[in-house]
Amino acid sequence: MIPSSTFIACFITLFLTLILPLLVLIIMGIKNKGKGIWSAWFLGAAGFFVSQVVIRIPLLGILSGMESVVMFSQEHFFLYVLILAFTAGLFELAGRFAAAKCLGKNRTFRRSLAAGLGHGGIESIVLVGLTYINNLVYLFLIQSGAFDAMIAQTEAMGVDPAQLIAVRDTLLQVSAPLFLAAGVERVLTMVSHAAMSVMVCYGVAAKRPLPWMLLCLGMHTLLDTTIAATGFFSQTIAYGIIYTCMTIMAVISIWILRKLSRRWPEASAEPALAPEGGSV
Repeated sequence: MIPSSTFIACFITLFLTLILPLLVLIIMGIKNKGKGIWSAWFLGAAGFFVSQVVIRIPLLGILSGMESVVMFSQEHFFLYVLILAFTAGLFELAGRFAAAKCLGKNRTFRRSLAAGLGHGGIESIVLVGLTYINNLVYLFLIQSGAFDAMIAQTEAMGVDPAQLIAVRDTLLQVSAPLFLAAGVERVLTMVSHAAMSVMVCYGVAAKRPLPWMLLCLGMHTLLDTTIAATGFFSQTIAYGIIYTCMTIMAVISIWILRKLSRRWPEASAEPALAPEGGSV
């Protein structure tokens, strides 16, 4: 019997990762009708989707099948995570920059923010939201006994049911707090994504993109590198470190958004001043 808390946690995470990003888009689009919010959101979403889903993730899939890469990841775990974090930041930075350029002269703070929400929103939907639809379907099948029947039927057909058994056992072993943690992680990440995209747009509009792009790349790399904690600490301590760092980054991101919104007059498509040395 699967606890009701597990289903509740999964539904909350599904809302946070799939419905919330779209809800924010709809509300923002309605409140700013005629200001290009929808197109900016989809430009930001395309920046992530092309750079990660179309290019980087398939490349990682090919590399992960190479024995030398597998050995390197095992022998040099932290360096491997750092490389993954840096390349994720680099590929997504290219997507952010392309989106910022595509915004054209109408590069307002709100459109830049919408692009950031699109970048983080589509990542949340593709990587977590859609997965949780599958998780909930599987959990309901397991609860009803239909999943075990599926395993038995697969075995009777002469097909190895090992993959189905692995899915079932994994879902049964995950606790409700861990299911919920995925939703919290996505919300914190979306806040950081919004700030990083706004930073790049600000730099492009100010004709000084390099300092802001480097700051964005550094933030993204640092954020993703925290996953390395799983290789050195127990699960509880590692999650504590990761979520603490993510929360701090989200707070910093909100501060950056507030600062840039004040320096970026809504009446003008161009920011007031470019940063000195990339500081905010």
